[in-house]
Amino acid sequence: MFRPNIFATLVATTCLSAPAMAQDMPGEGTTVRPIIGLIAEEMFQARVLFSALEDLGYEVAEPQEVEIQTAHLALATGDGDFYPAHWETLQSAFFDESGGDDVLERVGPFIEGTLQGYLVDKATYDAGVTSLGDLTDPDVAAKFDANGDGSADLAGCVPGWGCERVIEHHLEEYGLRDTVTHNQGSYNAIMADVIARHENGDPILYYTWTPYWVSGALVPGEDVEWLEVPYTSLPDGVEAETTFDGKNIGFAVDNIYILATDDFLADNPAAAKLFEVAQIKINDISAQNKLMADGADSSDDIDQHVADWISENQETYDGWLEQARAAAS
Repeated sequence: MFRPNIFATLVATTCLSAPAMAQDMPGEGTTVRPIIGLIAEEMFQARVLFSALEDLGYEVAEPQEVEIQTAHLALATGDGDFYPAHWETLQSAFFDESGGDDVLERVGPFIEGTLQGYLVDKATYDAGVTSLGDLTDPDVAAKFDANGDGSADLAGCVPGWGCERVIEHHLEEYGLRDTVTHNQGSYNAIMADVIARHENGDPILYYTWTPYWVSGALVPGEDVEWLEVPYTSLPDGVEAETTFDGKNIGFAVDNIYILATDDFLADNPAAAKLFEVAQIKINDISAQNKLMADGADSSDDIDQHVADWISENQETYDGWLEQARAAAS
């Protein structure tokens, strides 16, 4: 069971009629197979959905935890029913490669206004390094050299993620191959090194996204600043809005959708409506991610965060369930 313990107790009543039970629990008898990514900080919003599905009578199977591209392919091959963390623009290639609209549907948005981009420490930004294009100058790039090879060390994207395609495209498009090294691997481990360098007073250059704990540890506008890019250029000719707070940050200002199979949505109108109306504010997710970064990161901790969020947003949460039940009646 994925529901936090506070929601696990169901009060039985013998006077409840079978039709009323069916109306309240339209998912009863159906097992839902979620697929999730390997980012622990995405579990919070996923478990909010799991809790709502269980309140609708569905049984939620143990989530399959896989890489992002694999999650899309697994839905297309029928190995799962939904994936709650699909970035509409960033992961559009994964969507298309997995059959696109012929087999899958983006439902939502679940989370609005997500950001990605490149940041540098505020001191270096204030000294004049304000654009990714500035790094074509070897002297500027050398400011961010962490290993002595003369090139800027960019703390970048996990291999296989959608951001990898964009960063690699930018390095080519903006002529940065000779002056910037894209460091990849375990993102949290790489960022731990970046934060240590910042605490030591060294210049830093990194990629990140929101919502995520990094922007709580290195606060934009206080510790770091977003870099602009010379002009918008995204892989495969994708066109998107890339301006945030007056800056062209180079990545689409994106929305996160719940990606589900057409068959599952057609067979489960209550779940389909839930996916359509459920929405969590990005600041709520960032706040929960910060709790995890501060040490409250166990599975039980996340369950408690889910319980707390539902309690604090009970009217909204109950509204999701009401609309989902109505869709199934």
